[in-house]
Amino acid sequence: MRRAETQTRPAEFMVERIPMSRPFVNEKMKQVAIEVIESKRWVKGPNSLAFGSEFAHHCGALSAVPCASGSASLIAAMRLLDIGPGDEVIVPSLTFFASVSCIKIVGATPVFVDVEEDYWCLDSNEVTKVISPNTKAIIGVHLFGQPYSIDSFEGIPVIEDAAQAHGASLDGKTAGSLADIGCFSFFPSKNMAVGGEGGMLTTTRPELAERLQSWVDHGRIVGKGINELSTNLRISEIQAAIGRIQLRHLDEWQIRRNQIAHSHTIVVDENTHLISPKVRTGAIHGWHQYTIQCEDAEQLFIHLNNRGIDSRIYYQTPCHMQKVMKTHKQYGIGNLPITEKLCGQLISIPVHPFLRDEELSRIHQALVDFCPT
Repeated sequence: MRRAETQTRPAEFMVERIPMSRPFVNEKMKQVAIEVIESKRWVKGPNSLAFGSEFAHHCGALSAVPCASGSASLIAAMRLLDIGPGDEVIVPSLTFFASVSCIKIVGATPVFVDVEEDYWCLDSNEVTKVISPNTKAIIGVHLFGQPYSIDSFEGIPVIEDAAQAHGASLDGKTAGSLADIGCFSFFPSKNMAVGGEGGMLTTTRPELAERLQSWVDHGRIVGKGINELSTNLRISEIQAAIGRIQLRHLDEWQIRRNQIAHSHTIVVDENTHLISPKVRTGAIHGWHQYTIQCEDAEQLFIHLNNRGIDSRIYYQTPCHMQKVMKTHKQYGIGNLPITEKLCGQLISIPVHPFLRDEELSRIHQALVDFCPT
């Protein structure tokens, strides 16, 4: 499905656009960036160590280390679990392709499974059907900030793709501490950022905690040389310093995201053409995206665009149908029916914590007015 072409907006709606995200910058972020520059300690300094320690404490993980990006954290997770050629990794197809490319990059084979119809996350029942002697790990994605149901699968390691789930939790445990390894992204549109690219790797396993720092720094252990084959996946000191400031605001931002999401749901539920996102029992949603299910998502996209409101349709091409997967045995239509049904029906609207009241009113009025032809 191709996103509809942008149409000319009526004159009465020629107002400031409401963006999907609005990056937060304050004076303290500027101050710490300057302090790092003036210190001339631009890499491998105290901010990187402190950022990892503070993030681990926040999410309840045993250990955490910042890295270059969310994608880098996923690749590091593969390497930490010694995954390579001949191994299989189970993963949903309804996700950004980084959840799959990390598997391919280390030479392993992704095994795609369908998602839950209500929550759009990895379906545990489908996982049990495809476990084989070659299964080396399972990647579950907290899609749009919805925690997926963490289950135990015969001792197989589970990786949280938490790139969209900063601050989310399930049954009192925060994303990043729910499974063996957690992988976060600090891309500028995420729930918290670092002033550029960045990521975080967390673990709850003591034997992996000892290796995290080594894996982002060429496999080095201080005083012991190169123990494992890795590369430079480090984050800069400036970004780590900025991330530490952003982390201090994450809880208040998540409260605001939940308030906005609740107000969206009240409005969406009044429109019979729209289906609001469900929240799993026992979960606190991260609300990286507020995602509506709509059979006429293209029309809703045009409608919102004409009102000066940004939106995104996710994911119009699921991972198992991407061209790069054309030699994969699951490539093509008909393999994952729920995923294939949802792709192109899920459209996200702004839910970031910096929305103004008048912007919320505009979004809500646009949702009330939507009626597909």
